Order: sequence, then structure tokens, then C-alpha cells
Amino acid sequence: MREEPTWRIPVGLIGLLLALLVYGILIARYLPELIGGWHALVQTVIYLVLGLIWLLPLRRFLIWMETGSWSPPPKDD
Repeated sequence: MREEPTWRIPVGLIGLLLALLVYGILIARYLPELIGGWHALVQTVIYLVLGLIWLLPLRRFLIWMETGSWSPPPKDD
């Protein structure tokens, strides 16, 4: 456990917000042109997948914000 505040948390939060903003703008800007004519159910599935895919790297990013390492700390048995 860390005892003192670290710069990684505010920088990480700002980075996460900026990355999500860029990701959302790219999806909103380019995807409708590609799949706009497809069936609504197919579009729904694609948007659901893309809405959840940003969660994949989130665990390691949060670990870095807390510990400064990209991998989880060893478990204490």
C-alpha cells in the first residue's frame, strides 16, 4: 500500500478521459459511414462490442496508476 499521494493517479485519470474522448469521437465520426446501411440489430451488436472493448486494457492501466507497475503485485499467501 502506498502511504503518500502519487502523480500517476491524476495524470492517469486525465489520460483515461482523453483517450476515451478520442476513442468516442473516432467511433462516432467514422463508424456510421461504414455500417449506416446495415441492419439495425447488426449495428447494435457492433456498437455494444465497441462500447465495451475499451475495458480490456483498463485493469492494467488501473494497476499502473496505483502501483507504478503494469503487472499486478504478487499475491500474499
